[in-house]
Amino acid sequence: MKKTLYILLSGLLIGATACKDDFLDRYPQTSIAPEAFFNTEEDLALYVNGLLSLPGRDSYLNDQNSDNAATTAAVEVKTIMTGSPSSQNITSGWSWERLRNINYFLDNYQKANAAPAVKNHYAGLARYYRAEFYFNKVKRYSDVPWYSGALNPDDEQLYKPQDSRAMVMDSVMADLAFAAANVREAVPTGTPGKWAVQLLRARVALYEGTFRKYHDELNLKATANSLLETAATVTAEIMASKKYSIYNTGKPEADYAALFGSSDLLANPEVMLVNIYDVDKKRGQDINLAVFGDYEQAPSRDLVQTYLMKDGSYFSSQPGYQQFQFVKEFQNRDPRLAQTIVYPGWVRQPDPQPYIQRLNKNFTGYHQLKGFSNSTVSTVIGGADFPVYRYAEALLIYAEAQAELGKLTQADLDQSVNLLRKRAGLPNLDLAKANASPDPFMAQKYPNLTGANQGVLLEIRRERRVEFAFENTRFDDLMRWKAGKLLTNIPEGMYFPGLGKYDLTGDGVADIVLIDKATSIPTEDKKEKNSLGVTLIYYRAGSITDDVTVFLRNGVNGGTMVTETAPRKFEDPKYYYRPVPQQQLVLNPNLRQVFGWQ
Repeated sequence: MKKTLYILLSGLLIGATACKDDFLDRYPQTSIAPEAFFNTEEDLALYVNGLLSLPGRDSYLNDQNSDNAATTAAVEVKTIMTGSPSSQNITSGWSWERLRNINYFLDNYQKANAAPAVKNHYAGLARYYRAEFYFNKVKRYSDVPWYSGALNPDDEQLYKPQDSRAMVMDSVMADLAFAAANVREAVPTGTPGKWAVQLLRARVALYEGTFRKYHDELNLKATANSLLETAATVTAEIMASKKYSIYNTGKPEADYAALFGSSDLLANPEVMLVNIYDVDKKRGQDINLAVFGDYEQAPSRDLVQTYLMKDGSYFSSQPGYQQFQFVKEFQNRDPRLAQTIVYPGWVRQPDPQPYIQRLNKNFTGYHQLKGFSNSTVSTVIGGADFPVYRYAEALLIYAEAQAELGKLTQADLDQSVNLLRKRAGLPNLDLAKANASPDPFMAQKYPNLTGANQGVLLEIRRERRVEFAFENTRFDDLMRWKAGKLLTNIPEGMYFPGLGKYDLTGDGVADIVLIDKATSIPTEDKKEKNSLGVTLIYYRAGSITDDVTVFLRNGVNGGTMVTETAPRKFEDPKYYYRPVPQQQLVLNPNLRQVFGWQ
């Protein structure tokens, strides 16, 4: 009922915006005559709501650029590491139209006949959008030109050089501070309010603070702690507001998954900003085939091995864990694993029997579950809301910032990380124990992470990876932690010790059989049946250069499934950034490349 009411209100807002569609079509946002438009609060609202841009359910598909997944797609980061990248062939990202629209509003909003607080609210939203825009630009290019106002085609400022990263990020943080102080708490549903602004502010501060701390090439390490202090202070304010809480009904096997398959997240106490989907309102997004079927993203074994055991112990402490097969990998694990990746015995609707992984279509053998709607009803499949901002992120930002600053206490962990572990039914993270015995599996991933808080920071990094798997955060985390070298590891999938029959559903009965590459798959009537009378699924297995359907690292001798073997290289620090496209250097000779790009 509540969602219906909010969708109705949102529909009225959209309808009001549509009333001026013709006007906006005839006069693009940067060409609207100020005296004709910026007159009332309604004008300000219409313009700013026209700037709204939220990530959607396709965000569940963006981890193929990280070590969370394998892919055969030509994603940019993989193309860079396996090819000959330059400003001639890395050309996307240098777009400024959105900034012009934002700055045009900021140049003209003061003309409106409205109270100062009203004007500051909409200016705060515009500055929030500008901060978000520039944050994404800095992540990609580091130094970029800062434009605080809309420019005309003949403006000499179009030909200025880049401003320093420090200057741009100071401006970004100033925009977010203004937005936090002026944006209202009560805003139309599906649009950012005060606390959404604060979360982005904390996210940016943590990213930039840790980036400066670990990236010596910037020579900005001395300014890192100030940003980390901001991240800790802002998230502490979010926590102290008591506006949000971790969604926990005492069902660790289901509560986490409910955040990603619900058709109504408006009442969920954890969701700070939601992108609403409703097929009946002509606003749906069906990603089922992309996330689960013949798709370009398959979960990696490294991600699977990152999850803890249910008792809180390290998975990597299990003897022989590197040779664990699919069924054993899921036994007694953090329940979030089986709510993120398809587990043995999972049943896909409307099938009555457990699903059997398709090895030749999904590259690693593992299937992504997060983002998949296990239903046959189109309104359910396309109508699940997307949690744009979750309170869980505020808690993890707070814990990480405090740990990086050397201020983390057990009480801090208990009101942050341990609330997430409680939802999952895991034991609490103990500060002293974590620092006394860091997980070697995690430590080898981050050799530049040292100091008294090494162990607990490793656990916070684990928690971020697990909690936000397939929510498009992992790549940014690797970049800010200066862990790009992890991307040079060839993604691996399920482990098979060799040819033979294997159980994938967990009932102890074989479901598939791997046969030699030189053997032909028998006709249907000649295939063997298991003890349940079900025909086995046959795969020809071999090396990646063989004409087979399952690629094993050691060919017929077994090993992990692989999708590629091409060597990767990650040039440090060059590949933490992207080149300015060559065409832009021609148009503006004052621009320069950074960190060795040509």
